[in-house]
Amino acid sequence: FGESFRRHPLNMLRSTASRVAQTTRVIPKSTVPLRAFSSSPATEEVTRGKYFGPLDVRDGVAIIRLDGPEKMNTLGDEIMIEAEKLWVEKIENDPSIKAAVFISSKPDNFIAGADIQMIKRFEDKTKLKDLCMGGHDFFDRLKAKGIPLVAAINGAYRGDVGVAAGVGWDQNLPALVGFKEAVPMILMGKEVRPDKAKKIGLVDVVVDQYALESVAVECARQLADGSLKASKKKKSWERWFLEDTPLGRHLFWKEVEKGLAKTGGHYPSPYAIRDCIKYGQQGATSKRDALEFEAQKFVEMAQTDVSPALIGLFDGMNAVKKNRFGKPDVEVKTVAVLGAGLMGAGIAQVSAEKGYKVLLKDRDDASLAGPFGEKYLHDNWDAKLKKRRLTEYQRNQFDSRVIGLTDSANSPWQKHFNSADMVIEAVPENLELKHKVMAAVEPHLPDHAVYASNTSALPIRDIAAKSLRPENVVGMHYFSPVPSMKLLEVICHEGTSNSAAAAAVAVGLKQGKLPIVVKDVPGFYVNRCLGPFLMETTALIADGVGLEELDNMVKAHGMPVGPVTLADEVGVDVANHVREFLESADMGVRMQGGGVEGQNPLRELVEMGALGKKTGAGFFSYKTTKGKQKRTGVNPAVAAKLSEFVARDLKLGKQEVCDRLLSRFVNEAVLCL
Repeated sequence: FGESFRRHPLNMLRSTASRVAQTTRVIPKSTVPLRAFSSSPATEEVTRGKYFGPLDVRDGVAIIRLDGPEKMNTLGDEIMIEAEKLWVEKIENDPSIKAAVFISSKPDNFIAGADIQMIKRFEDKTKLKDLCMGGHDFFDRLKAKGIPLVAAINGAYRGDVGVAAGVGWDQNLPALVGFKEAVPMILMGKEVRPDKAKKIGLVDVVVDQYALESVAVECARQLADGSLKASKKKKSWERWFLEDTPLGRHLFWKEVEKGLAKTGGHYPSPYAIRDCIKYGQQGATSKRDALEFEAQKFVEMAQTDVSPALIGLFDGMNAVKKNRFGKPDVEVKTVAVLGAGLMGAGIAQVSAEKGYKVLLKDRDDASLAGPFGEKYLHDNWDAKLKKRRLTEYQRNQFDSRVIGLTDSANSPWQKHFNSADMVIEAVPENLELKHKVMAAVEPHLPDHAVYASNTSALPIRDIAAKSLRPENVVGMHYFSPVPSMKLLEVICHEGTSNSAAAAAVAVGLKQGKLPIVVKDVPGFYVNRCLGPFLMETTALIADGVGLEELDNMVKAHGMPVGPVTLADEVGVDVANHVREFLESADMGVRMQGGGVEGQNPLRELVEMGALGKKTGAGFFSYKTTKGKQKRTGVNPAVAAKLSEFVARDLKLGKQEVCDRLLSRFVNEAVLCL
């Protein structure tokens, strides 16, 4: 729903800097500040500021440590003021300082982007331009001393603010690595691996993280005494053609426009960034002119309605990352997952990848192995390995954390479950089945173990009713596919203990999820909002809106996926279960109006066996070629069946369709809050 731009700040120092980046591929990131690895003699100031640690000077090299008060370093007005004060008072006029290294004391980030709260504080957004240009003046002042400046990058530089870059990225990055490499990074948030970064000239040296500071200091010292020369990557023939010839520029920007079209025009920032880059390339009278243009665009983007909306989303996401229940009584180290289907396998994958020991249990070897289960894990990790998103070592490490268990006598699952700190049950949505599984497992768990049920609708209080330790029972509703869906609902019944709730949220956060704590009511939060949305979807079909037409209208309005595709993605059977469950729950007339009274097209599809992507056919048909599933169009059998369901053709337009559909979702969300 937002736009994310991940950038490296190296270009800000490019004219006088050697650039050093760490690699995270050999040794896991340290949780100790990098200064602890310095062994050379150094002088250190005893004072520190709010945003910078104590200044070290080693062999004529000033080591400037970014170390703000929050978990992530961010750029804002206050840090710029302190940086200038530090430079003027400690470095600028000191002839003994021959070079400077900028490094972060944070274990996993250099600068995490702009200070979002600063943007909110500026009621008069036009003043942001002065801030941007003041930043450029400061960087000019840094370069004016004429000493080598080295950026030692530990972690990525990120930003999610819905505004154009305002401190030169759009000008400096293309000049550094070329437009072909820079534009995808700026516009689409494309990440660059350390080896690729070195190849394209984004960084000069890639080192192990433990050597980052020492190598950076040595590079700076050698640059200062002339024994090391800052290299500049020679422009390739392809880069020359795309950047320096009219035909090349035309072809390049034509492709960029195709990418921008995918945003649907809903976000103004990508277009503003494009304008900044093109102005710097083709229209600016000077570098300063291009920077002025960019700073003005920054202001214009901050003044849009989109910017505060995305900032609100950013703040909300950060808020749910704080565990309001505190720390659990016992830290979760071993997670048992019951059920090796699509959901269970996904939960096992994200748990193993984040360091948990995982006990993955199903009935028998066939169920454990696949088509989901262990096969799902191996296929996903192999795919990541092939795309170089993980190393062979990491792939084997993840695999070694998962222990497959069955009810077979040769699989002593009971012994393993004696050490489980949390069980996440992911069996089908049937209360009797969930009670049966719970009764079999609970006697073999330690007293502190949290029992979490992955359910989309069943009341947690009803599941806990048959538990030996109901205070340890909590709901954890994941969304499919688990490895890529960030949202997690944590549901506490009236008797859930604070420690169990704390453990559920802590595990969700470690798994990389955004856990929202919701009330134990029918549908919880997401499905409670989704129910009326689905009812209106079927009502629109009954009023003559075609399946593809409905999806296209909603996507054009700004939603990432249409409601019909959504049903196929989550499973038509799951969507039907949610609908029928909520129809019989406490939502009254809000679950009515789904077309012809008594008819339910979702149930019709379930009876036909058209359950969506997982069965190769739902509302749409799918074809699998070389392991990749592709949609081929509306399912002919479903189209014929739905023709009986269409009561009239109101010839509805896009706005009316979207108003009807989204108002049902929004109204229910308001009622939930």
